Amino acid sequence: MNKCFILLLYFSIHSSPTLSQVIVPETSYKNNVGKFYLYWGWNQENYSNSDISFEGADYNFTLDNVNANDRQTKFGFDAYLNPTNATIPQYNFRFGYFLTNNYNISIGIDHMKYVVKQDQTVKISVRIDGKDTEYQGNYLNEDIVLKENFLVFEHTDGLNYVNTDIRRVDELLKIGLIDISVKEGFGLGVLVPRTDATVLGREKHDKFHVSGYGFNIMFGVNIKFFNHFFIQSEYKAGFINMQNIKTGFSELDKAQQNFYFGQYNILFGYQF
Repeated sequence: MNKCFILLLYFSIHSSPTLSQVIVPETSYKNNVGKFYLYWGWNQENYSNSDISFEGADYNFTLDNVNANDRQTKFGFDAYLNPTNATIPQYNFRFGYFLTNNYNISIGIDHMKYVVKQDQTVKISVRIDGKDTEYQGNYLNEDIVLKENFLVFEHTDGLNYVNTDIRRVDELLKIGLIDISVKEGFGLGVLVPRTDATVLGREKHDKFHVSGYGFNIMFGVNIKFFNHFFIQSEYKAGFINMQNIKTGFSELDKAQQNFYFGQYNILFGYQF
């Protein structure tokens, strides 16, 4: 996650009124006020390891330093460009409004996917009392292998981060009807995952549920054509804290975790 801290350092320096004039020239955007924009695109994630705690009527245990990845949909026209399948890949959607020539506010959703890696060995602590499982017992920082009959844990439909951003735009270069600019900003939001979790082989919940909050910073490069259409590449880094993850149909079945994420995006949009 070193990239997250490098980006944070860059963002802090760039935000300084004195240094920003050296790094980025004064914007020549003079007609942004009152304009809207929207974009759609796709993302790729990296996640830090996470301690995950699980709680139910007859179990209460914590797994330490759990590794997880995203889950990319295999590229193809039908999967990525067919409108009926638009929400299947990991995607980003955002709608924004320019408050000034340089600053805009936006709301969007980052549809990420989070998959705990199977067959990894982690440390487990506390207890499992359920008599219908081979994993019954008390644990104190002991090794356990994450087999399917013990745990499947995924936010794959998905790790939905609904967030609001404040962003600044600065023009770097204008060549005819092509504008190249940089964008940076910060945001915060809530997590509404649809968690696919099977704990100790029991029935899963798999319903959308408000589970926590997050915040992020971002940096992007935007190439706009004919004053309206644009392509944008972004890097986002942030922190997610979910203290109320539903893992079963009982009110007692829940999990909690927090982790850092890095997100790479390629986006296509329209300003009007």
